[in-house]
Amino acid sequence: MHPKRGGAVNNLDEIDKRLIAILQKDGRKSFKDIALETGVPASSVRYRVQRLEDAGILQIVGIANPLNIGFDHLAMIGISCKPGQARQVCRLLAEHDETSYVVVTSGSFDVIIEVVCRDMQHYTEYLLERLQKTPGVVSTETFFVLEAHKLAYGWGVV
Repeated sequence: MHPKRGGAVNNLDEIDKRLIAILQKDGRKSFKDIALETGVPASSVRYRVQRLEDAGILQIVGIANPLNIGFDHLAMIGISCKPGQARQVCRLLAEHDETSYVVVTSGSFDVIIEVVCRDMQHYTEYLLERLQKTPGVVSTETFFVLEAHKLAYGWGVV
């Protein structure tokens, strides 16, 4: 799945799907170990993983709970946009270091973002000086995360 698009990627074969599933469980697993598990040569595993990354289908990262590593403010922010501006707003907000999740939605908000800030001063500066001044943004509503009970990205591959 490409981050800008939704929906299934039709050109994934069973090996690609298996590689994705393995790396979702352990993104640090070596190509050699994946090769032993799948029966696919390590060179092919390396090539396929690189191809999936280049296509925007797979990204291998370390996931940390921001509330446990010194960021005191994690928030979901619902954004109402000028008509026809939601995609442009998303493109602009995706460039901000504070955003970790930027999506066009249906319902009460046109866009929802997740932001991570060091403290209330950082959040306030972000909201007033950057987010609300973004062209196309009409209004915002913030939902602060008080506790994070699940941060998961391994939902499998269809």
